[in-house]
Amino acid sequence: MFYYSTNKQSSKADFREATINGQAPDKGLYFPEHMPTVPAEMLSNLAGYSKEEIAYTVIEPYVGDTISKTTLQKIVSETINFDFPLVAVNENISALELYHGPTLAFKDVGARFMSRCLGHFVQDNSRNVTVLVATSGDTGGAVANGFYDVDGVNVVILYPSGKVSSVQELQLTTLGKNIRAIEVNGTFDDCQQLVKQAFSDTGLNEQVFLTSANSINVARWLPQQFYYFFALRQWQESEPPVICVPSGNFGNICAGLLAHVSGLPVKHFIAACNANDVVPRYLNNGTYETRSSVSTLSNAMDVGNPSNFTRILEMFRHSFPEIKDVLSSISVSDELTRQTLKSVLEKYDYLTDPHGAVGYYALEQYLQQHPGDKGIFLETAHPIKFYDVVEPITEKTITKPDVVTAILKKTKMSFQMANDYSMLKDYLVS
Repeated sequence: MFYYSTNKQSSKADFREATINGQAPDKGLYFPEHMPTVPAEMLSNLAGYSKEEIAYTVIEPYVGDTISKTTLQKIVSETINFDFPLVAVNENISALELYHGPTLAFKDVGARFMSRCLGHFVQDNSRNVTVLVATSGDTGGAVANGFYDVDGVNVVILYPSGKVSSVQELQLTTLGKNIRAIEVNGTFDDCQQLVKQAFSDTGLNEQVFLTSANSINVARWLPQQFYYFFALRQWQESEPPVICVPSGNFGNICAGLLAHVSGLPVKHFIAACNANDVVPRYLNNGTYETRSSVSTLSNAMDVGNPSNFTRILEMFRHSFPEIKDVLSSISVSDELTRQTLKSVLEKYDYLTDPHGAVGYYALEQYLQQHPGDKGIFLETAHPIKFYDVVEPITEKTITKPDVVTAILKKTKMSFQMANDYSMLKDYLVS
C-alpha cells in the first residue's frame, strides 16, 4: 500500500514513511491509493471472529510489508486490550462506549497504535523523534499516555489555555519524562496552526526530527475504523444501523466512512457538531467555508477548520451528491446539549458526556424523521472527564474511576506561551 498527498504535489509514501512524516511534504494529508475491501466471509459473520482477528484483517492492507505479521499482530493486540461495549439506551438507540481505555477516551486506540508503530520504526534511528501535536482535549492525554517513556521519542503537546477540562489538562500535563505540555493563550485552531507552521518550517525540520500525532497522521487515523467493526460485531438487528459520531476534527467519522467504503454495512452516517458548524453548513448549501472556532460545553469538538474533512472529500471524489447521500450533519447548541444530557439520564438512567449528548440528540432527531431505523451514537469519553460540566447539569456526583482519583492528586506542569510561532520554534530547538 502506498499513500499519496491530497495536494498531489509530493511523491507517494509507504506506511512507514507516511507515519514518520505525519504530513506530506507539500502540506497535504496522506491518503491510501486504494481502499481495500474486507473479506465478505468476515463481514457476514463478524460475531464469529475475535476483536484481534477483525482489527488485524482491517489494518494489514494499509501497513503492507512495513511491519512483519508477528509484530503487527502484537501491536494490534496491545492497542485494543480493553472493552468496546455496545449498550442499549432505549429500544431504538444504543451507545458504543469508547472510553474503557487507559485515558477514558476514544483516542486511546489511535494513540496506542501509532505509538507502537512509530516506536518500531525509529528503534534504529540515530536521532530522536519529536512528536508535535495540538489537542482540543482528549488527543493530548491519549498521546501522552501512548508515548510515555517510549525510547527515542519526545512528545510536545499544545493545548488552548482554559479551554480543556480539568481532568483532560491533568492527563496531559502530569506525566513528565519525555512528555511536555505547552499551554497556549488561544484556541485549538491557533494551536493547530502553530503545529502546521512548524511542519512547514524547513529550517526547523533540519534541526528537529518532527512528526505529528494528530489524526492527520495515518497511524492515528486508520485504526479508528476498528470501532465501527466492533459495533457491528455486537449489533443484533437485521437492518444495518444509522451511526452518529460527535465530530470536531472529523478523523473519527472519516475512519467510519472508510470502513463503510471497505464493505461495512451502515445505513447512514451523521456528524453531530456543536456550534462549530462548518460541515453542517457545507452539507446544507454546498459551500465549504472555515471559521474561527468558538468555545462550547463539548470542547473536544471546538474546531473551526476540521483537517480530516479533506480526506472525506477525497474519498468521495469531491462529489457533493455522493457525500450528501451517505452523510448528514447538524449543529447542536449548548442549551440542547444540557437538556439532552439531563433528559437521557432521567428517562433511561444513562449518563452521557457532553459530546455523547450532542451525538444522542442528533441521532434522535434523525430517527424521528426516519421511523423504522435504529442507530448507534459514539460515546467518546467517560463523563468523569467533564465532571465540572456534567455534575452541575445533573446535580449528581459522578463516581470517580481509580485512574482519575490518582491523577487529581498530581501537579500540573506546563510551559505557558503566547500564540506566537517564534516562541514555539525557540522552545522546540532548545
